[in-house]
Amino acid sequence: MSEPVISVRNLSIRYRTRESMTYAVDDVSFDLERGQILTLVGESGSGKSTVGMSILRLLPQEADVLSGQVLFDGTDLLALEDRALRPLRGRRIAMIFQDPVAGLNPVIDIGTQVAEMLTSHLEIGKKEAKARAIDVLREVGLAEPTRIAKSYPFQLSGGMCQRVMIGIATALNPEVIVADEPTSALDVTVQAQILYQLDQLRREKGTAILLITHDFGVVAQMADDVAVMYAGRVVESGGVREMLKSPLHPYTHALLGTLPRVDGAQRHLRQIPGHPPEMAERAERCAFIPRCGKAMNVCRNTEPPGLMQPEGATHRVACYNPIWQGWSSK
Repeated sequence: MSEPVISVRNLSIRYRTRESMTYAVDDVSFDLERGQILTLVGESGSGKSTVGMSILRLLPQEADVLSGQVLFDGTDLLALEDRALRPLRGRRIAMIFQDPVAGLNPVIDIGTQVAEMLTSHLEIGKKEAKARAIDVLREVGLAEPTRIAKSYPFQLSGGMCQRVMIGIATALNPEVIVADEPTSALDVTVQAQILYQLDQLRREKGTAILLITHDFGVVAQMADDVAVMYAGRVVESGGVREMLKSPLHPYTHALLGTLPRVDGAQRHLRQIPGHPPEMAERAERCAFIPRCGKAMNVCRNTEPPGLMQPEGATHRVACYNPIWQGWSSK
């Protein structure tokens, strides 16, 4: 295994308002290696976007980092001053947001927005930056890049705006890209094109990609490794093939059971009973217990388990009673 380019260690984050607290991320750890695509997957509210935003320190003011580190080449990004972090954003670590239209300035033309990103990190003039911006738009597969450079975001489709965002994120060949639901607002054909471009980046340039999604179809297509999040915690992590074939955590198993299948007999789509917890307090027990059909007394009477790799298993799971015939915590 190569040395990780990003290491998240024991990260815990909460959001505060005047009325309440929400513990969005609780003791999350993972490594992202060069040339790897790691997906964070889970339901809305599981904390996966908060983890992604924390890497670039883009969390809102009401967010508090309670503990943990985000190590980039050995440097803790959470401990850096804004002045020291600024050169890293966009140049070495970039982000692709979920809503491409909202991520672009509506009153500045596309070419100027790409050029401003270039001049903020490179010692080049405005004229050269404008010319390179057109090259950037061409490289992400946009036809008529000169025309698009003169256009405004509202004049482009969602897929075109997302390509622009990818161009902005990748123009300086960053070592890490955090992609937060980059295809959720796009139609299926454009989704496939965007995912293909991301895969090309990691194959041709060795870019490490943290891909945040709720779509197991995207996970199966793109991921090398996957971390499943529930109620702010990573409940299962490992290689994508092994996890899709033999999920260990009851939540992962239930998520996969809700997916439609084109093989085998027709069946009604399953649903996971209940709702995710509010997380107004830190969980003292496994947060999935109210929705779990395999909960035991040890689950109800013991603090949430950390990730462990049962003997003979191929990946790790945070569960006292995993769904696997060959192992039990009893």
